[in-house]
Amino acid sequence: MTFEDAAPPSKTQLKKEMQELQALGERIIALDPAVRARLPLSDEMIAAVEETGRIRSHEGRRRHMQYVGKVMRKEDREAIRAAFEAIDQEQVQRNAAFHRLEQWRDRLIDDDTALEPFIEAHPSVDRQALRQLIRNARAERQRGKPPASARKLFQLIRDTVGL
Repeated sequence: MTFEDAAPPSKTQLKKEMQELQALGERIIALDPAVRARLPLSDEMIAAVEETGRIRSHEGRRRHMQYVGKVMRKEDREAIRAAFEAIDQEQVQRNAAFHRLEQWRDRLIDDDTALEPFIEAHPSVDRQALRQLIRNARAERQRGKPPASARKLFQLIRDTVGL
């Protein structure tokens, strides 16, 4: 064992670690309560997070965030980071699914040949409503009107696909 291994962490290292813990605490505080409930947090950490919403003073919030950082030291940070990773991955998947729906909508509006593949892939779709919304969306686009029918078409596609 060398001298460097036995030396305690420097003041700079401790401060950096504390700032990282506070940043992780800020991210937890910013979460929707339903999502926050999925994180493996202790009762003390949950109480500290809930207390943050009641603090209005800037200085009081700054001091409270230092307390949150202190409480974060006792938490299982790896489990919390893993839960955040899972939450972030779910968000990426939701965004990708949303973009696929947008692509279907755009293809249906722009390309006459896209209708049959969509109906084959989703036989339960209300064909009459689908065709009507496509016609209306095309007409709105040609007249430069707001895309109300395109939004309704997107909703129909989303409901049909089941997202």
